Amino acid sequence: MSNTATGNICRIVCWGVSVLAGIVLLFSISGGVGFFAALMAAAALAVFLGLVLTRLICASESGSTSDVSGAVSCAGASVAAAASNAGAAVAEKASEATSATTDAAKSAADSVSEAAKETVDKGKEAASDVKETAKATASAAGDKVKSGTLLQGEEELANRKGEWSYDKAGEATQAGAETIPDYDGDGVKEGTSEGSRPEALSAPKGGKADNLKEIKGVGPKLETLLHEMGFYHFDQIASWGADEVAWVDANLKGFKGRVSRDNWVEQAKILADGGETEFSKRVDDGDVY
Repeated sequence: MSNTATGNICRIVCWGVSVLAGIVLLFSISGGVGFFAALMAAAALAVFLGLVLTRLICASESGSTSDVSGAVSCAGASVAAAASNAGAAVAEKASEATSATTDAAKSAADSVSEAAKETVDKGKEAASDVKETAKATASAAGDKVKSGTLLQGEEELANRKGEWSYDKAGEATQAGAETIPDYDGDGVKEGTSEGSRPEALSAPKGGKADNLKEIKGVGPKLETLLHEMGFYHFDQIASWGADEVAWVDANLKGFKGRVSRDNWVEQAKILADGGETEFSKRVDDGDVY
């Protein structure tokens, strides 16, 4: 075989071995550094080995086939060693990266734990301060209450206080206070025995009562009370004299004195004659109830 043919075979073998080494390196480190980075490294290794091997082994075109075989074996061993070293380096870097990540995670966890502990301590301190402040405030308030200093208007209110009791009619009375008016003006405060009871009816005339709510001061509840007392019509109220007004004033439970205070008799006279008042107009228009 000619030297030229032998040289060409040598170069083909060298470049084939270089490409094979590059492929081995690609699959060895792609899992650790990524496919693109591994591809670049494999290409660089293949080019480098191709140039070196062809330079060292195929420099002499007159080498024998046995020399070529020996060169190929030597190159293969070199490539295998380089690939192994590259894999070991990648594994070492990956281990270092994993260790660094673990240390960083541990450090971060320690920092979080310390921060949480510090926050809890601050919360306890704040709660203690609030408790102390509340205690001091309560103590100060207690001192003010126990000081005996009367507030503005408190002394006047204390002087107006009296002993309250309830009479037989259930009316609240104050000791020494004149709470029972003299409704009939006879100088004697008889309470519910004041004046004379007006004439009452057992039922409304014609079965229909007047709308007593047209009298200012008579609401639905008071109208019901008047019906229970036997008063259903305007002309009944219009006929009341001073004694009758005094009796009704004294016996309207919960509304005592309302008859004279709101001038029921005067209003009832107008309404009994078929007239109207400003208030009765509002009631008829539905503006009141």
